[in-house]
Amino acid sequence: MSKVLGIDVGGSGIKGAPVDLEVGDFAEPRLRIPTPEKSSPKNVVTVLREIVDNFAPTIGDGPVGISFPAPARHGVIPFIANLDQGWAGLHAEEYISDALGRPVTVLNDADAAGLGEVHYGAARGVPGVVILTTLGTGIGSAVINNGILLPNTELGHLEIDGHDAETRAASSVKDRKHMSYRDWATKRLQRYYEVVEMLFSPDLFVVGGGVSKDHSKFFKYLTLETPIVPAKLLNRAGIIGAAWQAQWRLEHPDATEEQVVTAAKKAKNAD
Repeated sequence: MSKVLGIDVGGSGIKGAPVDLEVGDFAEPRLRIPTPEKSSPKNVVTVLREIVDNFAPTIGDGPVGISFPAPARHGVIPFIANLDQGWAGLHAEEYISDALGRPVTVLNDADAAGLGEVHYGAARGVPGVVILTTLGTGIGSAVINNGILLPNTELGHLEIDGHDAETRAASSVKDRKHMSYRDWATKRLQRYYEVVEMLFSPDLFVVGGGVSKDHSKFFKYLTLETPIVPAKLLNRAGIIGAAWQAQWRLEHPDATEEQVVTAAKKAKNAD
């Protein structure tokens, strides 16, 4: 299998790397380019083209997977907070594909990270419902059942005790309020995860985001029925998951729901 390019578009930087899907890791060091100050579709595509051209000898004319800090509904960005509002309502998948002259898959950044962790990371081989949450400025989420992604969940915006959850439990809140890991876990995270646990009855929580590297400082204060583990792929997860999804879409352009389920079961059995 040829190497597939994954790209993560963020508010401050756009990062890309070719991914070896046999092993689930970068085939070459990633390239990071600052996000244009005016992050319009035209300006961002200019950066995307630079990243594609940089890795063209490795990826050939293959597909590209791109994760965005926004929902992506059948290739359309319905709304966006951290990039230019010119993306809102745009069929980003078609727009970028036309500009780059190759197949493009666009997905939410937390969804991409979730796919990366399910296929190559902390949730690999885990049956049932896996919920990945990224704890950072906000709370991103990915819900995956037996390898099948339920896209565009926004579990960071659950209303819990009258508050938008991420305004109480994101790691940025811990930093802003100078909370200890213990206080943050017992007074904020515990309530968040116990509500998500009650609503979804997951088989595994995977925690990503920069704070996950310090998981030993706060996991011990959480009392949950669901096992909870740190993400393994760290900041590589989004790029790897986006590349995986792009290749899968290329191989299954007209897949029915039944075929998606069958493919997911085969992947689990192969593990």
